[in-house]
Parts: sequence; structure tokens; C-alpha cells
Amino acid sequence: MQTWPDFSSVSTSELSNWLRATQGNWSAENLGDEGLGNIAREWFLNARIKQYPLNSWPSTWLVVGGRGAGKTRLGAEWVNSLVRGFSPFARNKHRHIALIGETLGDVREVMIDGPSGIVTISRHDKPRFEASRRRLVWSNGAVAQIFSSEDPESLRGPQFEAAWCDELGKWKNVEACFDMLQFGLRLGEQPKQLITTTPRPITLLKRLLADPSVLVTRMRTADNAGNLAEAFLHTVEKRYGGTRLGRQELEGELIEDREDALWSREAVERARLDEVPELRRVVVAVDPPASSHKTSDACGIVAAGLDAAGTVIILGDATVKAARPQDWAGAAVSLFHHLQADCLVAEVNQGGDMVTAVIRTVDPVIPVKAVRARRGKWLRAEPVAMLYQQGRVRHAGRFPELEDEMCDFGPNGLSNNRSPDRLDALVWAVNELLPDGSGRPRIRDFL
Repeated sequence: MQTWPDFSSVSTSELSNWLRATQGNWSAENLGDEGLGNIAREWFLNARIKQYPLNSWPSTWLVVGGRGAGKTRLGAEWVNSLVRGFSPFARNKHRHIALIGETLGDVREVMIDGPSGIVTISRHDKPRFEASRRRLVWSNGAVAQIFSSEDPESLRGPQFEAAWCDELGKWKNVEACFDMLQFGLRLGEQPKQLITTTPRPITLLKRLLADPSVLVTRMRTADNAGNLAEAFLHTVEKRYGGTRLGRQELEGELIEDREDALWSREAVERARLDEVPELRRVVVAVDPPASSHKTSDACGIVAAGLDAAGTVIILGDATVKAARPQDWAGAAVSLFHHLQADCLVAEVNQGGDMVTAVIRTVDPVIPVKAVRARRGKWLRAEPVAMLYQQGRVRHAGRFPELEDEMCDFGPNGLSNNRSPDRLDALVWAVNELLPDGSGRPRIRDFL
């Protein structure tokens, strides 16, 4: 396959030389200045690199992105390039294409006539839409038929060289519709399909993401900032940044719940707190790793406070990864002083007295309470999850990595088999503030 160069900054003469050297009959002589000017305005000269893969073109390209990340424009330009045969992956013009959306209205209003739709972005040969026949027609004879996920059976019979599937995560009969499409992609040398979608944890999307034969591209809303209203970005980042909805709709992340997890995303969202009340007590909990190699577990460091009503407020997550003892101890002590905490709680199962000694090398007078786990992680975390259900633990802010661990922690640990270090630290902090679940203060001796 021909590798196309970086066209981010190229003069007309340079473009002419490249066309003559690589594309045979494409040259300055037979294109002229106007032709070269038209080429200079082509999508492959203006697209972001994620919107135009140059060196790889498998049968299935899955583009997962946030709102306004440029997915629709990518899809429209992809169809346009196939029809015209003007791209490194489509030397021959495609004449039989399928356009599939959640509804027929979505296909018409977004994929075809929308601000970034096929008709809108067509610069040379604008296709005409034949509503009665549900198809888009170009002057060169190419036809794109439109289909709805509401009617999978309509895909039984037609055959295509390519298909653009938009917002797969919203499709009504997603499995049946996708299956019928696969049987219809049977024309040409290499039938192609482009899937553009905001991520949702549906089975088909997860299966495609895990398929090594599928080219996966991820795009964030912020990547397309130059084409979006500044006020829009500021507003959505302020309101949704770091939230589950924001991570899905802006960052393009696939956020899902684990069925056997102690926490759900919904439960964590309910625990949000807008303002931190006056706190009676603040602690910093540390779950130190057994070693300090690059592959070692992280050192969980979580701060929490207790208000007058007996509610625990999670204040911060300062967890550090693959850190030396002096580094994680420094991070814990720094958070302790920043929050003017009352106690630093440290699990000593892994390091014994050395854990306290390391912390004291950073601050020799800091009050440290050594705790030792006598039950498994699940049994220690289960009562804390119950406190969340009772509304007795709240989050003063958003802690994505900590919350990911919470919502992925099942009876057998995390799904990636890593240690739940942040969660362990949270459990120690909550248990220190609510040792018997009552919130009543007790006299404690510090080591």
C-alpha cells in the first residue's frame, strides 16, 4: 500500500511533484493550477491524523469518540473519498454503499444533511437525495442506500462494497442489524465498514474493541477544539469534566459497571458532595507497596474527614505509582500537612515497623497509627460499601482512578488482577473515622 506523506504544510509545487512521482498521470500539466488548488483543499490535507489513517486500512475501522470530536465529518469524508476513488485506500470508485443510523431520520438529518454530513461537505459533485427510494445518488452512478437499526430485515437482500454505521451504541436492534450488514458486505475486492460512535457499554461494541482485526481510533472532544465554540468547551468541561458522563461523552471512554462489584457508578455519583462541611477530624490513610520496582503495586494514599453528623467525606487521592519508600512517604506527609490532618494511618502488613520508620524519616513527629489487616480485602471493603448505600460516605470532588477501582472490585479482586491500592487506603481511612459504624469519637494511642 502506498504510504502518503505528511501534508500538514505543503506548497502547490511540492504537491505537484509528489503527485507526478507517485500517482502516474496526476501531474501539474493535466491538472492545472485550479486542479492543484482543489487538491490542496482536500480532506487528506486538512484532517487530523486520527481522522485519516495513512498506513493501515483493515476491513473494519471503529472510531470511538466524544461529542463534537469530528466523527461525523470523518464518516462523511470517508464516504466521499470512496465514491470519488480519491484516497490511498480506495483506488477504485465505490458504487454500492450502505448508510446506517439509529433511525432513518438520523441518517438524513445527521449523516447526509447535517452540518458535517455528506451533502454539506461535498466540494465537487454534490449527491442528490431521493427520499422515496431512500438513497443518495451521485452523478457518476454511485448509490448510498439508507437503513435504520429499527428494521434489520431491510438489510436482507441488498449488497454493498462499503458501509458507514453511525452511533452504533444507540442502535435499537444492534446485534441483528449488524449481523445482517455483514452478510451484505460482499462486493468488491475488500468490502469495508466504518463505525463511528460515542461509547456505550453494549456487548457488540466491547466485542469489536477486543477484536485484533479491527482498527480502533479514539478521539476526544478537546481534540477538535479548533472547530467548536469556545463557550461550549468551557461549559461542558466545567460541568462534566471528570464525571462518568463527561468521561464517556467528552473523553470517549467506555465506562461500564461490573455486575459483582461492591460499588456501582450510579452509587458513586449519588455520593457527590458540592461543599465540604466543617470537619471534626481528618485522617490520611496509606497502603504501601511491598517493593518499589516499575512493576510494583501503587502506594494508595487517600484522605478523609468526619463531619458533625457522622458522615465521612473523601477529600483526596494522592496515590503514587512505582515510587520509592521515601517518595510515597513524602507524598503522604505532604497531603497530611496540606489538609492539617490529625492522624496518618498506615497498613504495616507488608513492611512492619519499617513503614512507620520510613514515614518518620520525612517527619519525625507526625502521628502515625499502624494498622494490620486480619481479613481479606473483600471482607474489609464490604462494610464500607454498605456505608455508601446508607449515604454515610460522600466524595468532595471526583477521583476517577479511585472510583474505577471501586466499581471494578469484585469477590476475586480487580478484573485486571492488579492490587486495589487506592480502595485499600480508602477502606482504612473510613474504618479509622467510623470504627464501629457510629461515628462516635474514641480515644486512640498513636505510635
